[in-house]
Amino acid sequence: MDMETYKTKLSEGGRVVIPAKARKALGINIGDDIVIRVDKTGDATISSVRRSVERAQRIVAKYVKGKKSLADELVEERRREGKDERG
Repeated sequence: MDMETYKTKLSEGGRVVIPAKARKALGINIGDDIVIRVDKTGDATISSVRRSVERAQRIVAKYVKGKKSLADELVEERRREGKDERG
């Protein structure tokens, strides 16, 4: 993966301006929620919430066999538990 590097400054109040080219590369727009991850070495990555969710889905997909819907499974499990409690 090619990597671009952008330089910016930390402004008063802890504000950081993300340059337009970087926003475009990240797929983020003004007002979008972003995620900042800081690793053990102190390096940070910025991504959109959408891309972070997609990343999490890819990680979970490795552990889910077939095309199960984990949400549907959870709902069904809760319904069974509710029936068991009511008798």
